[in-house]
Amino acid sequence: MKQIASFTIDHMKLLRGFYVSRKDKIGNETITTFDIRMTRPNFDPVMMTGEMHTIEHLAATYLRNHPVYADKVVYFGPMGCRTGFYLLLGGDYTSQEILPLLIETYEFIRDFTGEIPGATPENCGNYSDMNLDMAKHYAMGYLDEVLYQATDDNLIYPN
Repeated sequence: MKQIASFTIDHMKLLRGFYVSRKDKIGNETITTFDIRMTRPNFDPVMMTGEMHTIEHLAATYLRNHPVYADKVVYFGPMGCRTGFYLLLGGDYTSQEILPLLIETYEFIRDFTGEIPGATPENCGNYSDMNLDMAKHYAMGYLDEVLYQATDDNLIYPN
């Protein structure tokens, strides 16, 4: 079988960052898939499911209510390897263009207080596996250490 594109990225060189993973055409529309790499693959510990699940609920809620991008959000969800998330947007974008949106999203997570949206048995299949404190901790670290000081090394996949 042909190897899928995401497996061709050298994960030993991949830093924490925000990358364009791929661009797909569906009819006349481009779907841009972003790789939101919160921990460094094969170097940093992976995130636990509680914080990932919380980040997923908060980010998806924020993005799907965004005044500009709500109608462009196709998907926000976790990577199976637990090092980050995927964001799929309708449109042809670069990481640099969407970086302000990602910063807003992670600031929302960092500053969030109250009940986690959708964290009830009626709304979620695993509502009790949430960790808001750790989600906020990861969001703050990702903002301070990666997003606020992003360079090409954090925005363009390594060769």
